[in-house]
Amino acid sequence: MHKVLLAKLKESLISVLPVTLIVILINFTPLVDLSAEEVGVFAACSLFLILGIGLFNLGADLAMTPMGEQAGTGLTRSGSLQLLLSVCFAMGLLITVAEPDLSVLASQVAGFIDGTLLIVVVGVGVGLFLLLSILRMIFKRSLSALLMFFYMFLFMLTALAVVLGKSDFLALAFDSGGVTTGPITVPFIMALGVGVAGSLGGKNAGENSFGLIALCSIGPILAVMLLGIASSGEMNYEVPDYSLTPLSALPAAILAVMGEVGLALGLIVLFFFVIQIFILKLPKRKLLQIGVGIGYTFFGLVIFLTAVSVGFMPIGYKMGAQLAENHPALLIAFAFVLGLVVVLAEPAVHVLNKQVEAVTDGTVSRRAMLVALSLGVGISIGLSMLRIVLDFNILYYLIPGYFLSLGLSFFVPGIYTAIAFDSGGVASGPLTSTFILPFAVGACVTLQGAESVMADAFGIVAMVAMTPLITIQLLGFHAVVMQHMREKIALKRILDADDEQIINFL
Repeated sequence: MHKVLLAKLKESLISVLPVTLIVILINFTPLVDLSAEEVGVFAACSLFLILGIGLFNLGADLAMTPMGEQAGTGLTRSGSLQLLLSVCFAMGLLITVAEPDLSVLASQVAGFIDGTLLIVVVGVGVGLFLLLSILRMIFKRSLSALLMFFYMFLFMLTALAVVLGKSDFLALAFDSGGVTTGPITVPFIMALGVGVAGSLGGKNAGENSFGLIALCSIGPILAVMLLGIASSGEMNYEVPDYSLTPLSALPAAILAVMGEVGLALGLIVLFFFVIQIFILKLPKRKLLQIGVGIGYTFFGLVIFLTAVSVGFMPIGYKMGAQLAENHPALLIAFAFVLGLVVVLAEPAVHVLNKQVEAVTDGTVSRRAMLVALSLGVGISIGLSMLRIVLDFNILYYLIPGYFLSLGLSFFVPGIYTAIAFDSGGVASGPLTSTFILPFAVGACVTLQGAESVMADAFGIVAMVAMTPLITIQLLGFHAVVMQHMREKIALKRILDADDEQIINFL
């Protein structure tokens, strides 16, 4: 176990080190001026981030992934469709309500909309679309066709919101879809899909195991957009307090995070053990392993989320504000570089990459996935900063981007489409909402004023969730083209072969 933990810590060190070095090094330039206390807090939080990600990844391997797979397998083999769908809806709702990422987003828009209402609405959206995802797997429906249908419906609602003057909700709605699939929900839901697909079998079992995150990301967007269309009255945004947390308030911050993570994990554990008693009946040895894994997951997430909220959120806001004030031209370039490395520190990304490599038998390697995700996130954050500088609507990005990603789905194997749309939800994790979003808010307040934050700064999570859809499908398109070229070359060699060298054994 110690060797495994050391390997996980080494992986997390490689993931977090680039972000930390970029922030510390830029402080020694005229671009940003951080105080010694801020640099010290950020460096300390980076160390805790490494520990948190390492513990979380070990916990996901020992507990979250086995729990999801066993739950999916057991519920499917029970033969009761009603039981399977009911549990999946309740699971999607309650786990999402307790997702820390969503709480972070809700706290940053509390002056615009009631946070509790936003969380419940998003939870209902996830629950319904998780149920829909399971039905798709059972009845073997095309993921591409469902994505096309619901995104077309989504764009219709977008047009209606613009006509009714409710466009302020658009960026928040798309961001809600990105933050929903956070570090707790992703390992469990993805493993649930693997378990259900494995029980159902079929030649496309590997492909069918993906796509749950993709559909579950659509539900919150539709739900929040409908909430915005139905709302009445004027809503004003208030910039939250991004000041550095003093040491005296640190214990309170840790306790608050422990409460959030305990609630989230508690709901998952409760569901699992109810299923264990009545359906699974796993041996005690397996339950002990899961129990140890839950402990690692809990402490890993508490350390991780405390580090990003205490050290990364205030630094992100201040860096965005200072870069926008002193060097707005470099803001876009810095954001691109930051995006290249920030995705490496997202815990759920490593869970996804490992499952992708396992399910595709190495056809899609972890390295290729990381490169595609890094490029996608880097481009998305750079484009988001350009939008803040020039002050234009996010729909100029989202509509062409989603049409391109949906169009690519007709030219690449279904497995790449499913992986791409899952990756979009996974890439926009806790570091995006606690570092990149405050960075964008700081830049927007400086360049466009606080009144433009909802329209210009928010939507950056949606951009992070969208661009991997394109980059990973382009990865699949490249694989298809290369395979076609190899087959063409092989056929040409056969046709060009010298007949005299062919040995006739007849």
